[in-house]
Amino acid sequence: MAETFEHKNVRRIAYDQTQGTGPGVVFLGGFRSDKEGTKALHLEDWAKATGRAFLRFDYSGHGSSAGDFLDGCIGDWAEDAAAVLDGLTQGKQILVGSSMGGWIALLLARQMPQKLAGLVTIAAAPDFTEDSYWDGFDEALRKALMEKGQVALPSDYSDEPYVITRRLIEDGRKRLVLRDPLNLPFPTRFLQGAADADVDVSVAYRLFDHATGPDMRLTVVKGADHRFSDDDCLEMIIKAVEEVSARAS
Repeated sequence: MAETFEHKNVRRIAYDQTQGTGPGVVFLGGFRSDKEGTKALHLEDWAKATGRAFLRFDYSGHGSSAGDFLDGCIGDWAEDAAAVLDGLTQGKQILVGSSMGGWIALLLARQMPQKLAGLVTIAAAPDFTEDSYWDGFDEALRKALMEKGQVALPSDYSDEPYVITRRLIEDGRKRLVLRDPLNLPFPTRFLQGAADADVDVSVAYRLFDHATGPDMRLTVVKGADHRFSDDDCLEMIIKAVEEVSARAS
């Protein structure tokens, strides 16, 4: 059963934690995703089987955590992740960031590199509010967003549309990681599906080319989609975590 962690006296974060040896592993989910997803639960099963410390949680406004999704933004969710990392884990951690969680992980790597033993991203979506949403909007959609404060976009994953808020776009603009130096001074593995319709493979190459670090590798899987959750992909995630762990200092 999930527990809750409160920070700033306003945001209650739901989490599930497995005790074990370090470096611990923390899963960072995607946009409108939650801690009950296939990848998070598969990592938890692996952690329990191997005696490793593991943590999965919901950002505010996601899953079982308090708050309204539409009130949130990248900065809020990165703040949630930093608070959880600081308040619930001991020692260095390996972050596993999926989609938006990859962007959050990169922000944490910039903010608190001393807390990280390594990084694994899955279909990382850095700067997506600017490069995917805003750049993809026509003038009419941009005008509607600025005047009304939000717009609704169709979703491939739900009958409910994605509602994109002006705050999400404007805050995201302050959190961009592909415009300034991005140093990842620990083992880093980027995983990407070549058939990903949500995060184009070009994003993975751009991130790989932009970031600097002594131990970075990008793996592109032909045929894998954005979910990256079939048996082979799940095994690749585990192997990436184990490799990062073995190479972490």
